[in-house]
Parts: sequence; structure tokens; C-alpha cells
Amino acid sequence: MKSQKVLRLTIRQRNINNLHTFRRRSKGFLRDRQSLLLVFLMTFTILSGCVSTPEPVENDEAVFFPDPPAPPRVQFLTSFTSSTDITEEGSAFDSFLTGSTSEGYHLVKPYGATIHDGKIYVCDSQSTVVVFDVKNKKFHQLEGAKGLGKVVQPLNIYLDADNNKFVADPVRGEVLMYDKNDFYVKSFGLPGSWKPVDAVSYEGLLYVVDSEAREIKVFDIETGEKITSFGRNNKPEENLGLPTGITIGPDELLYISDSGRFQVVIYDRDGHERGAIGKPGANLGHFARPRGVAVDRTGRVFAVDAAFENVQIFRNDGQLLLFFGGSGTTPGRLFLPADVSIDYDNIEYFKQYADPNFDIEFLVIVTSQFGQRLVNVYGFGKERGRTYPSEDELLQKSEEKLQKWLKQSK
Repeated sequence: MKSQKVLRLTIRQRNINNLHTFRRRSKGFLRDRQSLLLVFLMTFTILSGCVSTPEPVENDEAVFFPDPPAPPRVQFLTSFTSSTDITEEGSAFDSFLTGSTSEGYHLVKPYGATIHDGKIYVCDSQSTVVVFDVKNKKFHQLEGAKGLGKVVQPLNIYLDADNNKFVADPVRGEVLMYDKNDFYVKSFGLPGSWKPVDAVSYEGLLYVVDSEAREIKVFDIETGEKITSFGRNNKPEENLGLPTGITIGPDELLYISDSGRFQVVIYDRDGHERGAIGKPGANLGHFARPRGVAVDRTGRVFAVDAAFENVQIFRNDGQLLLFFGGSGTTPGRLFLPADVSIDYDNIEYFKQYADPNFDIEFLVIVTSQFGQRLVNVYGFGKERGRTYPSEDELLQKSEEKLQKWLKQSK
């Protein structure tokens, strides 16, 4: 027991030291942070000019983005960091890890997360895949993540329409597949020859980000065989730099976050670049360290930036619409965020946390790797009774006032 506590504290202290090192090295990107915040605040003022001042909400503790008086689009709902956030009763998994059911399990360094049927699956990268069962108020380890299906460094997880799960493990050097009952099925790739960090499936194919080769590998899910790879054979400016995450949009295109190019790169499924979102910098729509990426049903792109510690929301043509999160310790803020996922089917389990005047369209789950709130659940929606301007109207007014501000600042 005592040695486990010391080990856990040692791991956390090492992570904090690594974080300080990262922040010092990121100073070049963040030296314009004050300018960035100024522009962000200006943008919110632009947005607020399109609507009337909102009526006070009943819940004084509700956290919305953007800040009032702009119309709310994202509400922070709740977070999960330890097994006690689900149940006060210790589970068998708690007993196995700690030797005591009273202490519970605390996430060490989560990365990827997703949800299905009231269960939040979290890749705790320094431990295993754990499940916060919101529906049944339980907490447990992924059933198949032991024996042949044991993970070493689970980084990201993807669930397909049949509730099959694909976990990318760069240290084991495989993508592991688990079925709808969470049992291990098979693995993809040859250990020691690559570093899979994220995966997404579509029409019988598995598209995997290989961070070592800096490309996308494509596997046949039924046979497990590699079919092809792409991302390194285009024009130099269209090749991937350092891919970190992948998803597929409603347009059937692949959206790949790329920390080497400081962009979200859009590829078709044959490996041809179709566009890119963002560029390096410290202004609106720029990236310093892009990580996870997700796309909603309308084609809006949600991109995590670990340096800015926020999630930026773009139209698929690259126009920035909004951002939320930001660094800090209060609810809704993020601490070295890693991944983002979107869900339309589990809203009912989180309505109790929503402001009564806020209608949730879908959930947004964002992981932080440090801090007091590690798996953060937000609701994307609208305040009831409010009139919201269209995206085109917001962009037009934003551009007009931004150009005016830039001219005055010269």
C-alpha cells in the first residue's frame, strides 16, 4: 500500500516536471499569448453584438462558452477522475490495484476517451483501459484488456457502429480489437515495426496513424492484413509531418491532426490531400500543438490544442467558429488536453447537469492529462428562447470588426 502510494506520487511528479519542460520549450509559440487572449475577447464581443443580453440562468454555477453576453453554445456538464466519481463502493478492480476498496482508482494520465450505452471508455495511458459506467453507476477495467489482449500503453480508442473497440497501443506496437462484449478478438500490425497512436474504421477498413513512419496504414478488418499506406508519397508540402489523431467526417473524408504541420489535414480515403485547417501561430485558427480531432454531423471540426489548452471549432472550410476550455483549474478549463470525441446517443445520462434553459444537441468529451478534472463532459447546444445568428452572419461580422481593429492598431 505505502509503496504504491509513493510510486503513484513519483509518477505524478515526473509528469509535472515533464509538463514544465514542455511549457518552457513551447515559449516560442506562447509569447503572443496576451495578444491571442485580446483577439479572443474581441471575437466574443463581436458575437455578443449579434444578439440581445441573455436572461439570467437559474443555475449560478453553470459554466458556458463563450462568456456572456454572447449566446451560449457549450456548457461544461461534469467530469470523471476517479472511480469514486461513479460509485462510493469499491470494485474488484479497485481491490486488485490498491489492495483496498476504500481508496478507489484514480486516473494517472488519460488520453483517448469515447462513450457507448452510458459507458465512458478511457485509455489511461500509464495503466489500462477503464470504464466509467454512468448508466449502472459502476467502474471497472475493460474485460478483454488482459491476457492476450493486455495493453501496455493504451493511447486512443475508437468504437464502430457494432460497438467493436479498437485501441491503439504504440508501446505494444499493435491496434487491439475488442468485441461488443469487451472481449479481445485480434490485433493489427507487427510489434516493433511501427507506433500506432490512433485509428478509425470505415466500410471494413481500419485506418491507423503510424507516428513513427508518419503515415496512415490501412488494414482489412476481417483478415487483419495490411492493404496499403499513404501520407508520405504526395508532394512534399502535402505529406504528413507528425500525425497524432484521426477521425472520419460525414463527407467520408479523413481528418488528421498533424503536430508537424500544425494543421488538421484532410485526406480522401485513397490518400490524396483535399485541404487543411489552421497554421502555426498564436492567433485565431492557429495551432501550436494539435492533438485529438472530431467532426460532428454537420461537418464542424473540433480540434484539441495541447499548448493553448483549448478546443477550437471550425467549419470544414477552415473558418474558425468558436473555442472553449482554456487553461485554468476551475470547472470547464483544461490542463494539457489530449483528445476529443462527439456523441449524440447518450445525452440522457447527462441532462441532470445541464442548465434547464439549455438544450443539448450532442455531447463533447475532452480529456486532460493533468489536473483535478481529467475526463470532461460538455454539452453543445443552444439556450431555449434565444435567436442565434447563422454561421455566415457571425463570420461576416467577425471579419468586418477584425479588419477594423487591425487597421486601428497599426
